Amino acid sequence: MMNDCDIQTRKLNLYYGNFHALKDVDFCVFKNKITALIGPSGCGKSTLLRCFNRMNELYDVVKITGNIDIFGKDIMTF
Repeated sequence: MMNDCDIQTRKLNLYYGNFHALKDVDFCVFKNKITALIGPSGCGKSTLLRCFNRMNELYDVVKITGNIDIFGKDIMTF
């Protein structure tokens, strides 16, 4: 799959209570490349970015499943 990614998600799902906001997101960011997140309002761009710095975990109603690896380390285990 995508092994030389610096930031990678695999089967990432995020729920706000019963609302399924991110659905099976597979995403890869490569070193020294420009990456853009483009989409309409409400499609999950900011929600995905908040997953990388774990800001979504501040809310009790948020549930996250899947993997987020940054530089090869699963950040969900810290």
